[in-house]
This record gives sequence, structure tokens and C-alpha cells, in this order.
Amino acid sequence: MKSIFLNKKISRRVELGHPWIFANEVNTGKALDAAAKAGEIVNVFTHDKKFIGRGYINPKSQIMVRLLTRDKDDVINEEFFLNRIQKAWEYRQKIGYTENCRLVYGEADDMPQLIIDKFNDYFVIQTLALGIDVWKPAIVKAIGKIFSPKGIYERNDVPVRELEGLEQHKGFLSKEFDTNIIITENGIKFHVDIANGQKTGFFLDQQDNRRAIRYIVKDADVLGAFCYTGSFEISAAHYGARSVLGLDISQSAIDMCNKNAALNGLENTCRFECVNAFDVLKEWTKEGKQWDVVMLDPPSFTKSRATIDKAVAGYKEINLRGMKLVKPGGFLVTSSCTNLVPPELFLNIIQMAANDAKRKIRQVTFNAQSADHPVIHGQENTQYLKFLIVQVM
Repeated sequence: MKSIFLNKKISRRVELGHPWIFANEVNTGKALDAAAKAGEIVNVFTHDKKFIGRGYINPKSQIMVRLLTRDKDDVINEEFFLNRIQKAWEYRQKIGYTENCRLVYGEADDMPQLIIDKFNDYFVIQTLALGIDVWKPAIVKAIGKIFSPKGIYERNDVPVRELEGLEQHKGFLSKEFDTNIIITENGIKFHVDIANGQKTGFFLDQQDNRRAIRYIVKDADVLGAFCYTGSFEISAAHYGARSVLGLDISQSAIDMCNKNAALNGLENTCRFECVNAFDVLKEWTKEGKQWDVVMLDPPSFTKSRATIDKAVAGYKEINLRGMKLVKPGGFLVTSSCTNLVPPELFLNIIQMAANDAKRKIRQVTFNAQSADHPVIHGQENTQYLKFLIVQVM
């Protein structure tokens, strides 16, 4: 097995547990095996030859090595991935996720850049780096052995793969099946389009947060912006909202919202409109319209640190508009899905919006993504979602 050595004058970040090794942390002049091929498993040592771990390498990537294990006795083979996926499943079961969950969450489950979402008996896989893509057959085999699934689908139609020299593509990793399925979450049914929906077809990361609105929406008039397929809006209606209006710019998303409302017999409570939420919220603010509960779940405003300031301005503006649309004593439900905006900054943004809106707010709850997407402190990429409920006075 090939070996690489870290430079002497670098931070102890990797030694202290971080699984990423950047190209500038590797001593290219000391026993870096030129024969180490992209995707190959390599041993990693400190500059003074202390074993750190074992992982896959891609010399063409900015992140040269991603560690799979720190146990020198581990052999990276099919059995290794079978055991890791089994442990990930046991963990989800222990914390109460048995039907729909993120079964494997990359680095948080010691399988960097591997995503597996479980929708009851169907599975969606993303292999986002070359070194994990090599093991895709072993991963599919492990899922088959542990679960005997009805279907496995690959959603590798994501640009990040191109940074690893991989093509974007999607398709079946099992026998073909109907990729339009129905799942049940918190007692509510949802259509899921595995093949064409965003990400892996459904945002499982908000499932705990959708349950968190159950008390504040009862007997309330609710406005939901950026509703996508209506998961928060349908949940609000299910939990007893008097009326629900959902907004999204995508007609296909609105069509799915209406299908989900009908699936749960909530057509009379829910109404959905295909509009530009940014423009409409601004217009309704000027008109003085207000709701008991306003829910905002906008897309990520930045994918680069270079545009953080623009993202901060965007989050502040949309939450400012949202607060003005809340009746005094009502509630604002708001989210941010980019890890480039850390929790403290997000809370500061909301407070700045409140100051500009001249409204007092008090926090009801502040959550991250659901617990099947575990957070590893010190690994910022594992904590990305911020979910906040505030009362707006």
C-alpha cells in the first residue's frame, strides 16, 4: 500500500480528527508515491512517521486525501463498507429513524463524500468524490445485503463531482422501478420524485423541524414562501392551521404541492401560487398584509465565501420582509441551508432584520438539521442547516 507523509509545519487539525488532508499539507518531497493512482487507498503518516490513518487519494483534487479509518488494522474492502453501513443503520435505529432517514451522512459516518438516503424500501446514493465512487459496487452490494431493497437509484447529477474529474449522471443501480414513490413522515404522506426532485428527491434534513411547528400553527393563518413541494405547508395544515398559502417560483413544485395536499385530504385548507416570492413579499409588505405565522425556507444564497456579504444582505432582506408580514404576537419560522453562514452569524442576521423592522423577537427554538444528519464539532461541513422559530412582538 502506498504512503504519504504530512508536512511538519502544519496545524494539528488532521491529527485531532478532521478527515480531510489538503494538497498543501502533504510533503511532496518525502516519499510521496508517484505511483499512487487517483482513487487508490493510501496510508497517511505524520512527518515523523506516526500512523494517522488510511483513506483514498486524488492527486488532482484540492483535498488530496480523505480518511476512511484511523485503525491500522482496518482493511478497506467490501466487508469494511458493509460493516460501516450496518453501524450507520444501527445508529439511526437507536435514535428513532427507521422509515425515512439519511442512512449515511458522509464524513459524519466516517465514509467521506458518500450520501445514502433511505425512503422506506428505496435508496438514493450520491458518491461525490472519486475515491468513494470506486467503491460504489461494494456499497450497492451492502445495501442489498442489509435491507433487501425494492430499488436503488443514483443521483450523481451534481456539479461537485466535476471537481474530482467525475462526470455527472443519474440512473438505476438496481432493477428499474417507478421512481415516483410515496413516503410517510410524522403521519403525513408525501410524493417523492427520486429521479427528478431536488437533491435526492426530498429534504429529509427538515423532518424534525417540520414537527416543531405543530403548536404554533394550530388555528392560524399561515404563509409559506419558497415552499418547494409544500412539506412545511402541508405539515401546517395537518397540525390544524385555519388556512395555508404557499408560494414558489416553480410551477412543477406548485403542481407537487397540490398533489401532496390532495394526498392528505387538505385541498380546502391549502392554496399554492406560482410567483416570485421575493417580489410578492415586498409588495404585500407595502400593502400591510399580515399572517399569524410566516415560514421562510429560501434556497442557499451563496456557495462561495467570496459572496458571503451578498448572502448576508439577502437573508436579512427576506427575513425583514417576513417579520413585517407577521401579526403582533405571531411567529416567524425561518431557515438557512448554507454551511458558509454559521449559526451565530445567522442569529445576528435575524436580529438585524428585527431591528430594521422595529419588531421585538423572542426565540422559541433554534435547531440544526434532523439528528439523522449528525453534527461532528470541528468539521464545519457537517453542520449546515439553521432552523429558527421566533415570536414577533
